[in-house]
Amino acid sequence: MLKKLTIAIVLFVSLFLIDQYIKFLFVNGFEQKGECISLILVYNYGVAFSMFAFLAENLKYIQIGIMLSAIVYLIFNKEIFSLYHIPAALILAGGVSNIFDRFIHGGVVDYIYWHCGFEFAVFNFADVIINIGVGLILLISYLDNKKRKRLQTK
Repeated sequence: MLKKLTIAIVLFVSLFLIDQYIKFLFVNGFEQKGECISLILVYNYGVAFSMFAFLAENLKYIQIGIMLSAIVYLIFNKEIFSLYHIPAALILAGGVSNIFDRFIHGGVVDYIYWHCGFEFAVFNFADVIINIGVGLILLISYLDNKKRKRLQTK
């Protein structure tokens, strides 16, 4: 369990720092416009697709509550943490980094803008790692259920 916790902490810290460094570049003027993807600075005051922006300053405290609840859940459910330690680290790193933005910049620093064929919401690296974490949870859950069924039939 200590090995998995160490891996999760190293992954969390590494991804948080990478995300914050990328955001630092954009906040300090980096910009690149392309035919399909542009890298531009946008502040998102809501969550996905700017939903709940009306919650303004309260949103970051609601998100902190959700993150702390998830951490407490994992502390009290070590078997869940053991199975999902890598996706948990990804989701927490992305979530904490976006919450950190709200305190430092007033909103989440987004910068990847897809506009080829259709326009998509502007997003960031933290959003990508959160989605990868969710995808890993689904994959691990599927594989674990498949393994359990195989063991039950033996």
